Amino acid sequence: MDTKMSSSRIEAGKAGTTFVHFMCQRCNLPLKLDSSFSELSRDLFKELTEPLSAVSDMEESIQVIRKEEINFEEDEEFSRTIMPSGGFEESSDFTLVGDLGTGSMDALSIRARVTGQLFDLMSGYSEIDHPLCQECTDHLLDNLDYQLNIVEDENKEYREFLDKLGVSEDVINEEELDEELLQLREEEKILQQQLLEAEKERAKVAEAMEKEKEKAKQLDLEEEKYWKEFNDQSRLALDLEDEQRSVDNQLKYAQAQLDRLKKTNVFNATFHIWHDGEFGTINDFRLGRLPGTNVEWSEINAAWGQVVLLLVSLANKIGLNFTKYRPVPYGNHSYIEVLDEKKELPLYGSGGIRFLWDTKFDSAMVAFLECLQQFRDEVQKEDSSFNLPYKMSKGKIFEGEKTQYSIKMQFNSEEQWTKALKYMLTNLKWALAWLSARRSLGE
Repeated sequence: MDTKMSSSRIEAGKAGTTFVHFMCQRCNLPLKLDSSFSELSRDLFKELTEPLSAVSDMEESIQVIRKEEINFEEDEEFSRTIMPSGGFEESSDFTLVGDLGTGSMDALSIRARVTGQLFDLMSGYSEIDHPLCQECTDHLLDNLDYQLNIVEDENKEYREFLDKLGVSEDVINEEELDEELLQLREEEKILQQQLLEAEKERAKVAEAMEKEKEKAKQLDLEEEKYWKEFNDQSRLALDLEDEQRSVDNQLKYAQAQLDRLKKTNVFNATFHIWHDGEFGTINDFRLGRLPGTNVEWSEINAAWGQVVLLLVSLANKIGLNFTKYRPVPYGNHSYIEVLDEKKELPLYGSGGIRFLWDTKFDSAMVAFLECLQQFRDEVQKEDSSFNLPYKMSKGKIFEGEKTQYSIKMQFNSEEQWTKALKYMLTNLKWALAWLSARRSLGE
């Protein structure tokens, strides 16, 4: 350990007395030195320092201290702390500021220097820096006692181990020790050789480990790529599954619609024949007139257009080609074409006095009944059991054997004309039902 001058503080009191304080090297608190430091004799100092270093300078310093006294004037005051330039851990020279006597300062400086060098000598020959305060000294002693106990315990364990081995501390066989030393050296060489081989093997293993690390890094990249592709494929599979479920649902819906449509008759759905009181109706259009109920001719004409369209559709379905008369659907201006005469009979009216005396409308209704009879005859060729509920002949519809109703308007009441039209719609409904039954049987 390098020697250094201990940190100190110099203070001057009002009475002219000068005090020199040293700082603790651990906690840096000021120390109150024992009075023996001030009464240090030449012989005692020589006894303390002679085995360590020359003390000629120290003896002169002690003589000067004994010969001179430190006195200050009554009115002079001085207080100054002397600190090392780098803190308490480094030594520095003393510097005094104030109006002190030259002789007094020299003696004071020499005394402080002697004391400081004595502490530095103590610090230089030990691992502990001096001076120390009482508390730090107690703490240091406790620490040394703790270390001493540890060393004593280890010494005790070593002694017990030697006792177990039967080795006496007093009797030592040097030849055996030399032989054992040679064996240990040989073993050391072998172990060193093994160590070299182990180092070479370790280098190979380290190189192989680096290669494996590179492979592992590449595998990590490939794994990351794999999981990315896996996630993409999983997402695509989920999308396809959703799309498949959607297609399956659409297919189920389409199949249900198809089954419903197969069970649905297009003619029944397109041509709804029913009745509204005394009126026969087709698609909610009334056909006929009554004195108490004035049906517009536009509604009657629209109903006749639906009737003609229904009969033509039924005839096309069974492949019927009309003879003599051919109904032509043309909305509310439908008509009957006379094939031989190349003329048209209107199935629509407008009312008025002139209309009542116009026989073309009556002729068209009679021709329509004949066309309906042609359809009945064609169906009976295929199905002899088929028949219409109301017989028709020469423009008349029979209810039972005796009651008959004319389909003409001239020389006829509105009630009978309306009833004849209602029975005609009933015959059409039967024809429509027969065709629907035929389709349901797959014919």
